[in-house]
Amino acid sequence: MKPALSFLARLAAVAMLVFAATAQAGDTTPGEQLGRWSAEAGTPGNAAKGQMFFNRRHGGEWSCASCHGIPPTRQGEHASTAKPIAPLAPAFNARAFTDAAKSDKWFRRNCKDVLDRECSAAEKADVLAWLLSLKP
Repeated sequence: MKPALSFLARLAAVAMLVFAATAQAGDTTPGEQLGRWSAEAGTPGNAAKGQMFFNRRHGGEWSCASCHGIPPTRQGEHASTAKPIAPLAPAFNARAFTDAAKSDKWFRRNCKDVLDRECSAAEKADVLAWLLSLKP
């Protein structure tokens, strides 16, 4: 009887881990992300600044728009690998900015590619404010 309990206990633990991982996959909303970055910046996101930031090259050969498109409402494509990228604007991609860890990861990577540094909280808030303003 004990081996069965041990197996059931392990199975329950695995099920809980899977449930927890699934629950974290959609742990936020684009609006909550905007609120978080605006709070960190100490100022609300500015859509006009976000649009300029997104479309401008920052000293390198790429801008955000190089891969995500202008406007980022359709599928984009990575500039060097040609890998497809889902639309970035939340109104055109229901999963955009719904996972805080993924949002942080991709902002970190992409900002380093475009700016050679991480984006500030204000820059993230500005870009997301603009992306949230894009409607079908």
